Amino acid sequence: MSAVPAESRLGAGLRLAVTTFTTAPVRAGRVDRAAAGTAMAVAPLVGAVLGVVLGGVLLGLAVVAPPLVAAVVTVGAGALLTRGLHLDGLADTVDALGSYRRGSAALEIMKKPDVGPFGVAALVLVLLAQSAVLAELAARSWPAALAAVVTATAAGRFGVTLACRRGIPAARPEGLGALVAGTVGPVAVAAGAVAVALPALAAVPGRPWQGPLAVAVALGAVLLLLRHLVRRLGGITGDVLGASVEVATTLVYLGVVLSG
Repeated sequence: MSAVPAESRLGAGLRLAVTTFTTAPVRAGRVDRAAAGTAMAVAPLVGAVLGVVLGGVLLGLAVVAPPLVAAVVTVGAGALLTRGLHLDGLADTVDALGSYRRGSAALEIMKKPDVGPFGVAALVLVLLAQSAVLAELAARSWPAALAAVVTATAAGRFGVTLACRRGIPAARPEGLGALVAGTVGPVAVAAGAVAVALPALAAVPGRPWQGPLAVAVALGAVLLLLRHLVRRLGGITGDVLGASVEVATTLVYLGVVLSG
């Protein structure tokens, strides 16, 4: 069988990334591990574009509405534009962790359609934290606010890139985790880290170091979470990817509004 042309792999990967991480009306393309690897590698790029949209929503609404209202609507828009998949993944993952079960028993909890008390608490805390931070960002200059939102959303999707790097197995033989696990190489990881750090430089006025530091701390926390989840579950799942997105995004948001 002849090798798939690089352009075709890139095109399929970009299409898969857009359809996986957003509700953009893009026609589904080829879905295989080659395309999945590209999709997970370019996930931060999709996150950055989504961040531009959400930043525009926040700043536009802040002109005509109180900052908290603009922030809550922006958080809601983010959930709408991603089908709420990442929030669902966070809730399922936290429910599994809260059960103190391991392996297949924990995976069964994650497959259940209902959300338990641990998952509900996690969702409430994340949504409140993101809304509070966005309300604070709405009062900043528009370049700094936009850079902060772009950084946080891109970093969230870079959490997925980290989860899909080589050496991390899938928890199940089927599903999204099995498709994407171990598909991202070290070069893509390094490139993604640089791409996320660049907009972070402008996220905090007068403190160009704080944005990159917030990204580094958030991604370090994601790495620790992934390590724990691989031990508990045996690998990654689609829900783990969603949890990585929300944890990284929320921690970056918190990091860019801390003062000291």
